[in-house]
Amino acid sequence: MKRLTQIIGTVICAASMVFSMAAYAGHYDYAKVLRAKPIYKTIRVSAPQQECWDEQVTHHQASNDNVGGMILGGIIGGAIGNRFGKGNGNKAAIAAGTLLGAGIGQNMSRNNPRMPTYTTTEQRCRTVNHYHEEERIDGYKVKYMYKGQIYHTVTDSHPGKRLRVKVTVTPAF
Repeated sequence: MKRLTQIIGTVICAASMVFSMAAYAGHYDYAKVLRAKPIYKTIRVSAPQQECWDEQVTHHQASNDNVGGMILGGIIGGAIGNRFGKGNGNKAAIAAGTLLGAGIGQNMSRNNPRMPTYTTTEQRCRTVNHYHEEERIDGYKVKYMYKGQIYHTVTDSHPGKRLRVKVTVTPAF
């Protein structure tokens, strides 16, 4: 019996807590909106734009004359190398002169100012950010009336003609 009394007491206590929390939690109603004034904020906006222009580009036409310059330079370099050294030293001088002359001959024929060139017009582009400032609505200052009392709040969006409000009742001690 004592155990049954404890269980009933616990159930009654829990039920009264639930009902008191429900009363504290309140209920919802609607208030009349008297005014909703927009709140503006200024923001900086980036607007990427592509800028393009025409540019003259000079191209050097590829030439096969490099081989001729390399061969001629090698022959001249080998002949000059032949004049130095004796025995194996002479062979080394000929080889070094041939290689050095071939490299110089190839480089000279590649940098020949008489090499044909042509010019084209090519379009070049880049993206550039342009900035401007804009005013945007950041929320609303709302003035509303509920049960004859005037209240103020800030909302993220326009509330319309009515504003949903939460009504709570708490005991006054």
